[in-house]
Formats: sequence, structure tokens, C-alpha cells
Amino acid sequence: MAHELGEAAEEPPEEQKRSLFRGGVLSAFGERDYAFLWTGALISNIGTWVQTAALLWFVKNILKSNSWVGAVNMANFLPVLFIVPFAGSLADRHNRRWVIIIGQTVMMLGAFALGIAASFNVDNKFVIILTVSIIGVAFAFNFPAWQAFLPDLVRREDLLNAIALSSAQWNLARFIGPFIGAALLVYFSAATAFYANAISFLFVLAALLVIQPKRGLIEKSSDSIWHHVLEGWKYVWHRKWMVNLLLAVAVVAFFGFSYIVLIPALVQDVIHKGVGQYGLVLGMTGLGAVVGAPLVTYLSRYVKERNIVKVAILVLGVFLILFAATRNLALLCLVSFMLGMSFLVVGSTTNSVLQGCSEREMRGRVVSFYIMAFIGFSAVGGQFMGYVADTRSTPFALFVGGVACILVAAVLAAFPTLIKGAVSQDRQVPVEPAL
Repeated sequence: MAHELGEAAEEPPEEQKRSLFRGGVLSAFGERDYAFLWTGALISNIGTWVQTAALLWFVKNILKSNSWVGAVNMANFLPVLFIVPFAGSLADRHNRRWVIIIGQTVMMLGAFALGIAASFNVDNKFVIILTVSIIGVAFAFNFPAWQAFLPDLVRREDLLNAIALSSAQWNLARFIGPFIGAALLVYFSAATAFYANAISFLFVLAALLVIQPKRGLIEKSSDSIWHHVLEGWKYVWHRKWMVNLLLAVAVVAFFGFSYIVLIPALVQDVIHKGVGQYGLVLGMTGLGAVVGAPLVTYLSRYVKERNIVKVAILVLGVFLILFAATRNLALLCLVSFMLGMSFLVVGSTTNSVLQGCSEREMRGRVVSFYIMAFIGFSAVGGQFMGYVADTRSTPFALFVGGVACILVAAVLAAFPTLIKGAVSQDRQVPVEPAL
């Protein structure tokens, strides 16, 4: 007995730690490097949402236009549509960690630039759009590498959990950040919020410098970048369910996910509240997404991903219509919570099934197409929805978005073969041995 106890006591600490998490909704935290990166990214993303909340409110109030709120949001994310395919190729050809470090550094400098501009009361549209666009270009290069980097930090069976927890981290920041951003707007200034975001990047940069990925570098391709990108397009094109799933996400992103840019108008112009209530409504979207992350992990054990996506899109559409009809602050917060949850479930499930069904050397490029659909079309949709809100009304724009999402869900339900292949790889082929 003593000998057996002695052997148990000699179990490596890292293995003991993994055993505590293995099989649970926090299984990816069993990997030290993933836990480090998750923590650093949480602090950095809180800063990002502090800046996002402050920027949308700042633009709404200095330019007095929902269209300009949409334009600034589009400037931040429109580069995704044009750069991400090449960024995905870059992520598959170079050291992903260093691609991320460079992107994070540029975004940090951009946040400092916004802070300086706000400190000197620069309300020039060109300056704001240019600075935000530079941040957007860095983000476009950074995001595919980040998404493709996560599987290099965890075991194959923990991939969905790692993606869900990363989404939860981003959305936990999306819950906390707006409250901090609103407080900084009330008691300090937009410039303070921008500086806070810049400082927050130091934490994720520190994490990136100390982690050691479980998998080594991908063998560098000798093909030209154009050939590399075209190879990614062909890879997705020959998997029709991927094309159909990406098209569905693009439509939902355009009409549905773009509702974020209308929150300042909804709070200020429709229910006639101030910056504090704006932070609350925006933050509740993030809280809903936090709850949605473990829900994705749980549901994926019993329900095929293609069915999760269909239901989540339907739920998103229904609550967008409720969002348009609600005038009570408490009910608005509840609806915002549900929108955040459905938003997370659609995005996280789509991301995980695309990555889980892709070969490792293609993953960066596949993720880049997902980002184009999810973020790029959301940015363009935000501009469109802002224009509709200005020409008709904010509730009408939200209603249109809700109806569009319901129609997408109806098409996917009526024609189930469209995304029939959207089922995790580990349901189709044996899982790779744990590393």
C-alpha cells in the first residue's frame, strides 16, 4: 500500500493538473500554455471592448449619425474581406506565434494613436477612419494565425473546448469591457479608454513570448502566395457543405451580427437612456456569450453541429425581432443576453467544425474564409444597417435583420443536405493519439 501511494505521489504535476480538467467543460485548461494565452488574451480583450464601447459612443455623439458609427466599425473590419485570404496563407507558411505578436503590436500602437487623437480633441473623420483602418489591417493579419494557433496548444480531443473557451474569454471581455468603458466615459474621457486598451496588449504579448506550442512549425511551402491562396479556395470549393455553411454565416453576419453598431442608437434614440445604460446593454450581450460557450461544449456531445447551427440562427433571428420591439431597459438587457448567447453558439460551432474537418496544413486558410464570412460581412452589414436606421428607423433595421436570419434557418432546415457534412471530424474518423 505504501508503495502504491508512493507511486501515486510521484505522478508528474502536469499530469495531475490535466487529470483534474480532462473530460470536463474546462478540459483545455489542462494545458499550461493554453491557460497562459487565455489569461493574457482575456486582459487584452477587455481592453479591446473598453475601446470598442468608447469608440462607438464617441463617434455617435461627435458625428451624430448611425451611418458613421457603421462606417467606423466597417473601417475596423472591412480589411478582413480583402486581406484575410492572404493572411490565412501567411498563417500556414510562417511561424504563427510571431505573426500574432507583430499583429498585436501594431494594434497596440493604433490604440495609442486613437488616445492621442482624442486627447487633442481631433474629431476629423479622416483621422479616425485611417487609424481604425490600420488597426483593422493588423487584425486581419492576426486573426487567422490566432485561430489556427489554438490547435497547436491542446490535444485534438480538446479542440472544440479550446475554441469554445476562447470564445467565452472574448465574450467575457465583451461583458466586462463595456462597463469599464462606460465608467471611463462618465468619469474620465474616451482618450483614457483608448490608452487603457493600448496598455492591455502588454499582457497577451507577454503570454505569447513564454508559451511553447505542442506542435512544431509547419513545413514552409515553396509555392507562391497566390498559388497557396488558390489551393485554399479549391480545398473549400470541393467541400460543398463548407461553401454552403460559409454562405449561411455570411448572410447571418450581414443582417444579424451587425446589430452591435445599432446599440448606441437603440439606447440613446429609442429608449432615451445614457452612457451607463448603453454599457449595460452592450455588456449583457457579452454575458450571454459567456454562458453560451460551455453550452456549445455540452450540446456538441449529444447534437450534431449542423443542427446546433440551424437552431442557433433561428434563435438569433427571433430575438433580433424582440430587440426591435422592446422599450423596457430590463427586458432589453435580457434580450441582449440571448442575442449574445446565440451569436456565440453560431460562431463557435461553425469555427470548430470547419477546423475539425480540415487538414492541419490547410487550417489557416480555411479559418480565413470563416473570418471573411463572420467578421467581414458583419462589417459591411453594419454600414448597411446604420444606413437603414438613419433612413427608416433603428427598430426597423433590427426587424429586417431578424427576418433575414429566420429565413436562413428555414432554408437550412428545408434543405438539410446543404450542410450535411458539418459534423466534427472525431465523429467521422478516429481521433489522433493524445500528445
